[in-house]
Amino acid sequence: MKKNENYKQRLILIVEDEEDILRLLVFHLEKEGYSVVSAASGTEALRRAFEEAPDLVILDIMLPEMDGLEVCRRLRGHSPTASVPIMFLSARKEELDKVLGLELGADDYMVKPFSVRELVARVRAMIRRLEYGGHEEPGDKVELEEILTRGSIKLYPERHLVTVSGEERVLTHKEFLLLQLLMANAGKVLTRELLLDRVWGYEVEIDTRTVDVHMRYLRQKIEENPAKPRYLETVRGVGYRFADS
Repeated sequence: MKKNENYKQRLILIVEDEEDILRLLVFHLEKEGYSVVSAASGTEALRRAFEEAPDLVILDIMLPEMDGLEVCRRLRGHSPTASVPIMFLSARKEELDKVLGLELGADDYMVKPFSVRELVARVRAMIRRLEYGGHEEPGDKVELEEILTRGSIKLYPERHLVTVSGEERVLTHKEFLLLQLLMANAGKVLTRELLLDRVWGYEVEIDTRTVDVHMRYLRQKIEENPAKPRYLETVRGVGYRFADS
């Protein structure tokens, strides 16, 4: 299979203490052309993340020394890693665990045992969006402007920067892409399915609650009153709209 040369420059950190799973993931991701580093504990994961500056983190929840939820929390609270895409792996299937992981800032969540083919496809989609700054590929039907200004909010795609009234707001990668897409299409209602397709880009069925969780936390970061949002409007039963006023 011919690989995109850009992928070889992307570094993935795998945090997994089960050796068999780790070897499996390393083999398949390196086969795709990615560079891979690994960690087997929560404390080692933080050290590697801060030292290596990975482009994506695959993070198990049940880890020695520090669990994956706490690792995620600390990565999101550290400016250089605040927007790095994070995919959780977990043997815990409870919906509450999945929602908690997303609320802590994870971009995706896969339950063990998982399909390696599906995991690689999800990783490829997340990396592809890094390559194109949020696009599936050049020429997407929904246009994304270079710099977006709506009311007191400014979004700079190339710098991955968002300011509200001149004050920088730290967003996760998926929160940034959601805001970018909504701002670029201000006044238009974007369905949850469209947002999933354009921001997550998976060729698999994903629970639309993923969008709702990310939108709730995005409001907390950019709205003066998240309970009565000025910008991010919910269109009941359909999706979301960025207010065009």
